[in-house]
Amino acid sequence: MTATPSDIRFSDLGVPAPMAQALAQQGKETAFPIQADTLPDSLQGKDVLGRGRTGSGKTIAFAIPLAARLAASRRPRRAGRPRALVLAPTRELATQIDATLAPLAKSMGLNTTTIFGGVGQGRQVDALRGGVDVVVACPGRLADLMQQGHVSLGDIEVTVLDEADHMADMGFLPGVTKIMQATPEKGQRLLFSATLDNGVDKLVKKFLHDPVMHSVDDETSPVEAMTHHLFEVADADAKKDLVRTLASGTGRRILFMRTKHHAKRLAKQLTSQGIPAVDLQGNLSQGARERNLAKFSSGEALVLVATDVAARGVHVDHVELVVHVDPPTEHKAYLHRSGRTARAGSSGDVVTVTLPAERRDVAQMMRAAAIKVTPQQVTASSPAVTELVGETAPIRHLAPEQPAQQQRQRQPRATESARPESAGGGRRRGRGGRSGGAAQAPQAAPAAGGSARSTGGRGGRPVAEGAGAAATRSGSSRGGASGGASSGGQRRSGGSRRASSDVVRGGSAPVWSSEGGYAAGRSGAGESGGGRRRGGSRRASRPAGAADRH
Repeated sequence: MTATPSDIRFSDLGVPAPMAQALAQQGKETAFPIQADTLPDSLQGKDVLGRGRTGSGKTIAFAIPLAARLAASRRPRRAGRPRALVLAPTRELATQIDATLAPLAKSMGLNTTTIFGGVGQGRQVDALRGGVDVVVACPGRLADLMQQGHVSLGDIEVTVLDEADHMADMGFLPGVTKIMQATPEKGQRLLFSATLDNGVDKLVKKFLHDPVMHSVDDETSPVEAMTHHLFEVADADAKKDLVRTLASGTGRRILFMRTKHHAKRLAKQLTSQGIPAVDLQGNLSQGARERNLAKFSSGEALVLVATDVAARGVHVDHVELVVHVDPPTEHKAYLHRSGRTARAGSSGDVVTVTLPAERRDVAQMMRAAAIKVTPQQVTASSPAVTELVGETAPIRHLAPEQPAQQQRQRQPRATESARPESAGGGRRRGRGGRSGGAAQAPQAAPAAGGSARSTGGRGGRPVAEGAGAAATRSGSSRGGASGGASSGGQRRSGGSRRASSDVVRGGSAPVWSSEGGYAAGRSGAGESGGGRRRGGSRRASRPAGAADRH
């Protein structure tokens, strides 16, 4: 069964009239199969286990009953005590869930907010204090705010676990379990997942009460609207030519790479060749991610070069082609990446580019994914390639990103070396940039939803923050996102990738999070603690021996 609309209207399923009208204004009047199957039970307050692949319409399937239940209970908002919780594995997915959920909630007189790492927690704490009905959260940051006393889950009426299998793959289940234990046992629980392996079944048994299971299609179900291609090239040079040709069409396309460095480099190469491209990978701050996704969504850039951080939760309409420039190593990654096209009834193509040495591994991966495709020996000019690309977009150049603030004038070096540290009381030495935004840049119009303050960039130049992101960088750092300022007086490490708090694990060693790079453990430099600030040492940016991931 494919994710195509049924002939069942939302109004026929018992959806409250304000939400049915809000959906109709978006051109959504008939339900997708997973929505038609689950809504009769979920609207009655039953716990539901929905199994369906990415792009099948799960967000609306749980957003409707969630908003309907809160509107019916008419309980007032209380500071720091939300009434519904949606847990998601990545900040991109959390953002997109909120974009779908918020209009439906608003139609019923409800409000929403998002909670995730990679940005300062101040805005999130303020939203909680002001009273919020629905929180869409990533497990790590939510657990931090719970520990700090900013949020209590004692009033939760509905809990949703979205992409539960992905949370299991990322090692979030212990944190998810603690969060679920903090919600009232009598509340309604909705769990949506493509598969039930890797411990998801344990969550179902522990927290769902007599759940009604609806399995529309799992992650390995074939998608008739998706066409798979396996292009084998002779060598690395032929691969470069083929990838450039595949990127040069007029429609939106996503190119998947294995590492952050390669994704960033390919995006720059394509842009320099007149094919506007942006990257999406774990080293980017939240603000940079949002800006790049906005350029891709608007068509300013037709190519998104991404790591597996975009394999889940990133939905952009009308992505006509997904290219596995670096074939994934396991079939789940292939299916999740490929699921960025042929969504919600649209068609799309998926190309896997392979070298002769990768032939056997790719064949095994395809078998595990239940994909049957015949390999083709191609060059960039082969008919199979040119037919797939179709019309080539005219060469143009992506406008350079303008800084949000004017560059502040550097102080003389003698003054810099004599300036005391902001919290440590000592004197700074060396050529690194200022730590933690010691100096304010002139005020400029802030980006939507965020501040326009400067945090001190390379060699003393300010790095602008926007869209709620707090990118802390330093002079000799490699520029990883550091998680931003918090209301609790965050301990910062200039240029470090350690400050995201969305992987909750013990110890102080940095660990990886797809929500925000390298995250400090509980006793490390988290967002909840105060303390001294460190300067721009390269030592803080990466743990010894760490691999370049996502």
